Amino acid sequence: MIYLLAAVGLVTVVVLFWKAFGPDIRPADQRRTLGPDDDPEFLWRLNRESRRSGKDTPEAGPNDPVN
Repeated sequence: MIYLLAAVGLVTVVVLFWKAFGPDIRPADQRRTLGPDDDPEFLWRLNRESRRSGKDTPEAGPNDPVN
């Protein structure tokens, strides 16, 4: 019985080490997920839409002189 428990424990340790330090078998495009603030295409579209809508110029702040 003790040998069976030792074998189960050994298999568990081997599987855990394989998961932690084994080869990464995921495809390259799934290894890192980009958030919207890191995605160059999203930032480019956001900048283009901002320029089209005219929101690129800053609004007057409280310390700006009023004409």
